[in-house]
Amino acid sequence: MGVSSSYLSRVEVQRLLGVNLFGMWRLVRKYDKFPKPTERPRSPFDRQEPEEVWDGTQVYSWAAETAEFALRGAVLLRPLPEATEQGRWVGYRDTLRGPALDWDTALGVIRIVHCSDSRAATDVASAIAGSGNKDGVVTVCALYGDMGLRGPALVAADTAHPGIEYEASWGDVAALAGQVLPWWPDLLRLPRVIRQWQPGARAAVVEVPANDSEKVLRQAAANDVFDVTSRAAVTDMANDIRNSRIDHTGHEIKIFCKDGYGETPNQVVAGAVPDTSHHPLPCDGDRQSLKTGWHKLALHRHPDAVAALEVAVGRDPDLLPFGAVTEIPVQPGTISDRWTHRLAMCDPTAAHAVLAQDDKAEAFFIDPLTDMPVLRTPGDNGKQVWRFYAPLTLPDSGAELSSVVLHHTMWVTTSNGHVHPAPCTPTEHLWWGDGWGDRASEAATVVDQLLDDLGATVDLHEHWEAPKGLTALFNEKHKQGVELNRATLLHARMTPPRTR
Repeated sequence: MGVSSSYLSRVEVQRLLGVNLFGMWRLVRKYDKFPKPTERPRSPFDRQEPEEVWDGTQVYSWAAETAEFALRGAVLLRPLPEATEQGRWVGYRDTLRGPALDWDTALGVIRIVHCSDSRAATDVASAIAGSGNKDGVVTVCALYGDMGLRGPALVAADTAHPGIEYEASWGDVAALAGQVLPWWPDLLRLPRVIRQWQPGARAAVVEVPANDSEKVLRQAAANDVFDVTSRAAVTDMANDIRNSRIDHTGHEIKIFCKDGYGETPNQVVAGAVPDTSHHPLPCDGDRQSLKTGWHKLALHRHPDAVAALEVAVGRDPDLLPFGAVTEIPVQPGTISDRWTHRLAMCDPTAAHAVLAQDDKAEAFFIDPLTDMPVLRTPGDNGKQVWRFYAPLTLPDSGAELSSVVLHHTMWVTTSNGHVHPAPCTPTEHLWWGDGWGDRASEAATVVDQLLDDLGATVDLHEHWEAPKGLTALFNEKHKQGVELNRATLLHARMTPPRTR
């Protein structure tokens, strides 16, 4: 999250500090630390003259720390009263930005919203100010999303000036409340959980709720239209998601509910902890068995298979039998045209549906030699494109790599007359030319491996260690459609690049 930016005009600064034009002139000369004006951020299309403004947070914070203007400054940055009555908890509140607890203090009611979204403090404070503030709230605190020196960091917005946010100290708020304050980890920040809290209560043990991805996978796992291998694969991933969320929640509690630094303990206690009675769930099964299950699911046509595959693509694409998503224009007479002539039209599978995303597809195909899904779509500008998954490996059939053709992606021709998109792992891409300091080492690594074994399953984990000569060759600015034959590739691989 963070403190949202706000800007004040000269008139607004005068109104905030209660001074006239002369008073503004005087305080600029009297106080060296009075914030300097700046320019309001503008759109590049804004042709108006730049306006001189002041950062609202800086002015409001400065006022609180300056005796003459302290009562006009940020409430929680003013000097705390030397002797204050102990505050008290006055209950739970629902707000437009999530659950909150109110604390009646010597300064008035402080509302803590248990939300770390941007502008949460400002939005809640504005809603209170706009509705008459019947609860007497003087300031709203929201979670910064980080750890401060004396507890979780806070962002505050006072109801008198809700548009100005500033950082506040958890320790100061706890001192005003007169007791340790509760904090909830992100995944347990639920209204039904926070509503039940009372001072002195033990941390509630709460089941970490499933996120959308886990729900999708659990639904697929319960669908008996899929075979046992596929259901086991999606269950494994669902369990991994659940384990990760529980581990993350426990880690958050360790960070945000620290005892403190030095002799001063942090005034924070966890309002809830995750239920770990069945943790961890079994996962990390045999990778080959998991891959088999996902492969079968990718060939299915049930909507649950599509939804599950979309989760897997984002979470662990290495489990899927597909390489990187590649898109090329439909261009007759090119190397890609030779490849598309062998494609077989088919009904769409789950893999086709995920490949299409939300775009309209004109037709669906399968590459009969690599089983890679392919589709044709109008594209963003109405010009037809082919979209496909790069294969992870090529059929060798005793053949060898004859040449590489560079045309929108890298193509491989073989000694038995076939053309293939070059294999590529799902999280990499194949390119050539000037990379603004980067090197085309992925393409060099693929070629290096295929020169020795056309059927190799490419491994790009250490692509930066590709032969320097091949990397230099692919780093050149080749024209679209250039063909590099086997002799050229072998020579580059064994020849160190010349130093300039």
